[in-house]
Amino acid sequence: MKPTNNLPDGSKMPIFLRRMKFIFQPLEYVEDFAKAYGDNFTLWGRNDSQMVYFSHPQALQQIFSADSGQLEVGRGNRILKFMLGSNSLLLLEGDSHQRQRQLLTPPFHGDRMRAYGETISEITQQVTDEWKVGKPFHIRTPMQEITLRVILRVVFGLDEGPRLEKIRQLLSSLLESMGSPLASVGLFFRFMQKDFGAWSPWGRMVRLLQQIDEMIYALIRERRAESEQNRQDILSLMMSARYDDGQAMTDEELRDELMTLLTAGHETTASALTWAFYWVDHYPEVRDKLVRELNTLGDNPDPSTVARLPYLTAVCQETLRIYPIAINAFPRIVRSPIEIMDYKLPEGTIIFPSIYLAHHREETYPQSKQFRPERFLERQFSPYEYLPFGGGNRRCIGLAFAQYEMKLVLATIVSRFQVSFVNKRPVRPVRRGLTLALPGGMQTVATPVQKRANTPVLV
Repeated sequence: MKPTNNLPDGSKMPIFLRRMKFIFQPLEYVEDFAKAYGDNFTLWGRNDSQMVYFSHPQALQQIFSADSGQLEVGRGNRILKFMLGSNSLLLLEGDSHQRQRQLLTPPFHGDRMRAYGETISEITQQVTDEWKVGKPFHIRTPMQEITLRVILRVVFGLDEGPRLEKIRQLLSSLLESMGSPLASVGLFFRFMQKDFGAWSPWGRMVRLLQQIDEMIYALIRERRAESEQNRQDILSLMMSARYDDGQAMTDEELRDELMTLLTAGHETTASALTWAFYWVDHYPEVRDKLVRELNTLGDNPDPSTVARLPYLTAVCQETLRIYPIAINAFPRIVRSPIEIMDYKLPEGTIIFPSIYLAHHREETYPQSKQFRPERFLERQFSPYEYLPFGGGNRRCIGLAFAQYEMKLVLATIVSRFQVSFVNKRPVRPVRRGLTLALPGGMQTVATPVQKRANTPVLV
């Protein structure tokens, strides 16, 4: 039994060196510490402050089920305030967080979400119709195009047109700016968050945000002025929703939640899809099994039927397991002393639930570095063993939508094209802003699949 008045063992590596490793070698950062200290370890900062990483399922269960009064989350996400605003679900605490979560959750579940299926498949087909056979392209670009068009259609209800194109370009530019190595450093070093004009990395992001804000507020004003049109997009649903006291969301609240949905619901899914195509190409037997399963559906299958396919689901689950888009769940800051796995953590301790390390525990996932979708067909994993969308009352509200979109996009493309990477070398993830992604510049070639009897075209 470990002593009850101690933190886990850990490292006192200089803060600057540690932060640079965190930015430029995100996987080695956690792997090396875990190798040296085990499932749970402490990293000390200035003035003996401490960050404790946990990845044991028992520890994660205790963290995710802890009373919200003991652990604070919003303050740990302040890095995102400049973009998402102070009303974002990710920055709220306590009752404010709970009531906002209740208001935002319904559009991502049930019949409403299923209604988005045809939109997802239709946009996927439109984008891939532009592919030129045999001409190399960066797979990330069309994946971003698909997921951004989907989220704009679903969130704003915008059909094709100049305004949709303008906001699409602005958001693409913003997220591309954030994904650059220099901007990634700026996210973690406050002294670099200075506006030195439009030519500077931070200044460019500030100006892009201002333009996006102008467009979002203009859309909100227009939508408020419209007569009731029974719209089903998320902006309209959010505007018609009411808190328990009968109040509607303010323009500022709407803006902040829309930015949260647009950024969290687009970039992350695009990254997950690029990894899925990497693994499907890397393991031809995985692709063969996937194609065989899709071939059982017949012509024009219903999107909900596609999304229930077991092997397709397992491929997407394994993609999110092996290299989760977010390496950690949201950090928790201890408000009052709490005990996690016999460790008593004092007030002010920052807790990092490590998604990546939880997904690579050999006790849970034998040969964890192997891409093997079958593991998800052989057994079910608890929410403390498999947690690509975080956990507890901070689990991503869009997880069902993200999984649904990922499955439909992957199935639609695999049924129409064989996507092959030009360079077959194994790769490791790199940091892209706050997430992990396939290294840039990975070129692919798409070859149309010869249609056989009963080969589905998902439209």
